Amino acid sequence: MSEHPPGAGETVPGRRAGPAEFAVPAGLLVLGVVTVWQARGIASGASGAAIGPRVFPYAVGVLLLFCAVVAAIALVRQGGAVAEAGEDVDSQAGTDWPTVGRLAAAFLALVVLVEPLGWPIGAMLLFGGTAWALGARPITRPLVIGAVLGLATHLLFTRFLGLYLPAGPLEVVLGG
Repeated sequence: MSEHPPGAGETVPGRRAGPAEFAVPAGLLVLGVVTVWQARGIASGASGAAIGPRVFPYAVGVLLLFCAVVAAIALVRQGGAVAEAGEDVDSQAGTDWPTVGRLAAAFLALVVLVEPLGWPIGAMLLFGGTAWALGARPITRPLVIGAVLGLATHLLFTRFLGLYLPAGPLEVVLGG
């Protein structure tokens, strides 16, 4: 008995991948080239350390290039993607625009409110609004989880990584 649902990982003999299927490998290739190119411009300073500030961007760029090549080879060898028979998505259903609008509104609220209300409150509203848009009821649980995640990420970035995130009215409690 196969562990995969019917259609999973199968190839269709004689099928060739279409141009649209190469969008992901092409995107990865462009991102990899841009990342490596931009990493060249990072000043490395006068320290004698073997690992400088360019190492991580170079590693990410090379990894992106590697993924692009592997994805393109897989497309050529397998003849493109084959839809899984076990997929439970209704391909005839239209886009649920009200849900898309609510998700966009939650993100836009974060963009507009992050400076005056701070990251912890903005992240709470983003998480709660996204969960609500996707059907979570009641809203209190996602808001509490969002508050915990917002505070945790704020403290991680400001205390441990030394990066600035606005705290808004919580500046008094969280410090600056």
